[in-house]
Amino acid sequence: MAIAWREVPWVLPARAVQAIFAIIVLGLTAYVISAFDDVYFDFSSDTLNFMLFTSVWTLLVATPYLALSPVYVPQLAHRFAVVGMEVVTTIFWFAAFIALATLLPPPEACHTSPCRSAQAATVFGAFEWALFAVTAGFAIFNLVGGRSSRNKETVPEVQMAPHAGV
Repeated sequence: MAIAWREVPWVLPARAVQAIFAIIVLGLTAYVISAFDDVYFDFSSDTLNFMLFTSVWTLLVATPYLALSPVYVPQLAHRFAVVGMEVVTTIFWFAAFIALATLLPPPEACHTSPCRSAQAATVFGAFEWALFAVTAGFAIFNLVGGRSSRNKETVPEVQMAPHAGV
């Protein structure tokens, strides 16, 4: 039988941690973009912009939808939509932290505050990706488990009537 989100005690605390990590990444990435803006005059890396977008996406779209819609507006929390939102957000975080990690110098060559902030944003982005990978995996498992249990429930049971002559 499929397990509803509200029946799992760790989902809401995981959503809170996802929101907190997104706020941390948002602040760190905004600081790095601001430092680039001061040095390069209105230039910001597309990679940094994508990391910023991903944190805003998580804060304003993904986390509120995934945390609140199953509880308050269950009509909007269709199981395919929940899995889609989980998977898309997981892919966003994976692409964002990997892309930022490829731009960073080795740790021993990173001595400035913006460089260290970008390193920290990469680490928190990786943690955020891991959290979304876990919750997406659970959502996929719930989707597949829900489908197989429904098929089992639709098969009628056959009742054998006792034979009078036996």
